[in-house]
Amino acid sequence: MKQIKIETVLQVFDSLDELPVNIKSLMKKAVEARSKAYAPYSKFNVGTALLLDNGEVVLGNNQENASYPSGLCAERTAIYYAGAQYPQARILKMAITATSTHNPTTSPIPPCGACRQAIAEYEIKQKQPIEIYFMGESGSVAMSKSLENLLPFVFDKSAL
Repeated sequence: MKQIKIETVLQVFDSLDELPVNIKSLMKKAVEARSKAYAPYSKFNVGTALLLDNGEVVLGNNQENASYPSGLCAERTAIYYAGAQYPQARILKMAITATSTHNPTTSPIPPCGACRQAIAEYEIKQKQPIEIYFMGESGSVAMSKSLENLLPFVFDKSAL
């Protein structure tokens, strides 16, 4: 038997104001996308902004449906749109923000498991890590240098 130790390293900024100017701008676009989310059931609005290597910024927000499995998270909405509209572009950076009408979101809200898997697919496809910044409505902002840091045992095409 052997033991495997996994360590996740995040950089944490105390607030939005502490971010580099370009990342602060990207997060503000994610906040704008969050305000347009369609989340009448969960009351949990999420917005995402992707910076592509061609300079384009792609926005996404969660889109719910009364048949819950039919909805789509903000991260996957943005990633799939980027993949459809800019198939050759690489995703350099991703900003994610979430808010709830039920509880204050003052700590960083990371991508859900399904979104982590979708982000992993694109990180593997483009052979380059994606910097991921995530926050709640306010408070600190966490940054992971790659999705692999958030999902170390990723399921990918090598398992098929």
